[in-house]
Amino acid sequence: MTARKDYEACLAKMFSLRRFGIKLGLGTIRNILKELGNPQNRFSSIHIAGTNGKGSIASGIASILIAAGYRVGLYTSPHLVTFNERIQINGRAISNKRVVAAHRAVQAVHRGKREPTFFEFATAMAFFEFAEQQIDWGIIETGMGGRLDATNIVRPAVCVISNISLEHKFYLGNTIAEIAAEKGGIVKKGTPVVTGVRRKQAIDTIEAIAQKKAAPLFRLGKDFKVRRKFTGGFHYHGLDNHWKNLSTSLLGPHQVDNAAISLAVCEILKQQDVSISEENLRKGLGAIQWPGRLEIVGNGPKIILDGAHNLMAARNLARYLRTSLNTKSITMVLGILDDKPYQAMLQALVPLCRRLIVTRPVIDRALQPEKLYEAARPLAQNIAMAPNVDAAVKTALSNAETNDIICIAGSLYVVGEAKQTLSRMGINGSPNVEK
Repeated sequence: MTARKDYEACLAKMFSLRRFGIKLGLGTIRNILKELGNPQNRFSSIHIAGTNGKGSIASGIASILIAAGYRVGLYTSPHLVTFNERIQINGRAISNKRVVAAHRAVQAVHRGKREPTFFEFATAMAFFEFAEQQIDWGIIETGMGGRLDATNIVRPAVCVISNISLEHKFYLGNTIAEIAAEKGGIVKKGTPVVTGVRRKQAIDTIEAIAQKKAAPLFRLGKDFKVRRKFTGGFHYHGLDNHWKNLSTSLLGPHQVDNAAISLAVCEILKQQDVSISEENLRKGLGAIQWPGRLEIVGNGPKIILDGAHNLMAARNLARYLRTSLNTKSITMVLGILDDKPYQAMLQALVPLCRRLIVTRPVIDRALQPEKLYEAARPLAQNIAMAPNVDAAVKTALSNAETNDIICIAGSLYVVGEAKQTLSRMGINGSPNVEK
């Protein structure tokens, strides 16, 4: 086989595992990692759970640690265009060759009673690769929940719970308290916890877990705070430090809170004698890359990509559009999955755009455009349907003026497919890949 065929064969085997669905539990991943020599114990880690903001916080912490001179692995999901994006070393997705090597290593040792799920296999690959690359720090984002998530094998220096809202109720519970208990399952005995949780039920649950585990808990708005500046940027009032005139490269007012959580984590690391300077913090915040989240990939017309994959994320996108842009010139391309509160998401986004194009990504959980069309009719006058994301993006561009704005949102799957279309058209916002 050629190197390219080896890579494609590995991916085919990986994606075939999706037929096993989602199976929460630690038995299978624990067995695989044991056979691999427990690679997750060969680097220091930070573990991040939550409903929204996990990836922004993870990429923020990673960027700061890279600026401080550490070798940093970042594990996130889902990917937008290529599987490699999930496993990064110092800000670059691993190469096809390394994907093949990690896949073969995990495949060779699996001896469990059941086949691993896609996410379990990918997690084992990430931990193997991080150990092979001799990273100093692994920044690990949970896939779903926390307590029974495959990533909940690491022994973190700090745990993070970004925020909590209702999601994945079939797997995590029907109430905020139940979901908070699942996400709070990443908390380890005596390990500091940083959180942006604000809802009382969630706070009460997380506080109870932290108290039971004797884990110091630090809350945004209570133990550390931010003050936004009218001229842009923010001031940070932290656990030990007050830093003024900070800014993050990520767009949207909600990213200030995510940056504050990243800074609080770094303060705790400094307390643990990890060398991070104020200069590292400023440089790291300014260099964060998190594709597909309020990412601008073109001008004339301006093209904005934002996953906005649940109600909280849709409201954050709406706030940015409403406060930062001329909404009269927005064409929105929108596709939403069937397990999301699509009617509320439409109510948040559709009134802000001049034109709406509804579509669906290539995934069996996507809502049909016809259903989105009917739900959006009371909210907008200019609505069109496109059978797929490629057609939707091309339609939006073909009718756009230089000063218009095209916003592509509703699902990370939509954004990923849009990126591929835009790349073929010479408009490329894809992340760096390790050579």
